[in-house]
Amino acid sequence: MSKSGNECRYQYKRIVVKFGTSLLTAGTKQLNPARMTDLVTQLARVRLNGGELVAVSSGAIAAGREKLGLTRKVKGIPYKQVLASVGQSRLMNIYERLFGEHNLTVAQALLTKADLLDRAGYLNTRNTLLALLELGVISIVNENDVVAVDEIQENKFGDNDNLSAMVANLIDADLLLIMTDIAGLFTADPNVHPEAKLIPVVKKIDKNIESLVSGSTSGLGTGGMVTKIEAAKLATASGVTVVIADGRLLDVIERVAGGEAIGTRFLPLHTGLDSRARWMLSGLSTRGQVTIDSGAAAALKKYPRSLLAAGIVQVNGSFERGDIVEIMDAQGVKIACGICNYAAGEIEKIKGKHSDEIVKKLGPGAAPEVVHRNNLVMV
Repeated sequence: MSKSGNECRYQYKRIVVKFGTSLLTAGTKQLNPARMTDLVTQLARVRLNGGELVAVSSGAIAAGREKLGLTRKVKGIPYKQVLASVGQSRLMNIYERLFGEHNLTVAQALLTKADLLDRAGYLNTRNTLLALLELGVISIVNENDVVAVDEIQENKFGDNDNLSAMVANLIDADLLLIMTDIAGLFTADPNVHPEAKLIPVVKKIDKNIESLVSGSTSGLGTGGMVTKIEAAKLATASGVTVVIADGRLLDVIERVAGGEAIGTRFLPLHTGLDSRARWMLSGLSTRGQVTIDSGAAAALKKYPRSLLAAGIVQVNGSFERGDIVEIMDAQGVKIACGICNYAAGEIEKIKGKHSDEIVKKLGPGAAPEVVHRNNLVMV
């Protein structure tokens, strides 16, 4: 039940909406007041009609550049961090004023990847965001550009796309709506290939889907579609529906929330996952990989079994007991992840071995399960 007392009238109740800089600036070098007013008005309508909302918003650097009157693009991370420092308060002031016109309260949440790496940090952030939702507050989440280098370098979060997926993972969202300035995922770059078709529904993000944005000749990657697909892959694995849509469309937020077929919809792979499983799937604390043979992969997919040492053929990365590892099949496709019972060096000694051989290698008490089924989540 939302704080407004209204039952949610939409297909999706708990929604994360991501705004990129290009959308908020309407393609210019500064924030566009009309565009931001329209987006906030849409969010307000959804909120007042029973929706629960978190907005992941870029734009701090653009706001800082405008505030300081800089017309040229400043190079270098320290300068961008200065712009973010100046611009973040300006960005929040705009949101506070615009939502205030609808009698709605906003809260600022600045996150870095380090905040979510360990289980305690993940839960603390989750509990705060959920408490704000319960109070009817709209959280405005952004990467903490002042201290986090990865996002500014477009090295990890990539214009907040992956951050929005992590937030959707954190709060058990029903929908992640990634708002951009293109209509969705196409079969080819529509700017180069007029015959390109919009893909309305993606059931699973496989190599065919990834190939649409990975090639240098496709042109799609230059617009940030690569990170959007990465975000959709994480969110759908966590049980969240994802929609990539043109944020310039009339009433697009409310229409998508109501279930209208707009843009490209990515269907969730799981439903009903608990927060622990979502944390493992997020990849935030992944420390390495183990590759398994085809028989072990088939067994994991068919039955809820533990991963045994006998099925492991390769170990990658440096990790310790209790770390999270990705489980890859023979083709290099991630099929699961889980909390590992052994360090990487120990697995190197016992990979491909059966129970009696494991005891000889590691001593009495050594278990055959490298990842117990209770600590394993299929992708």
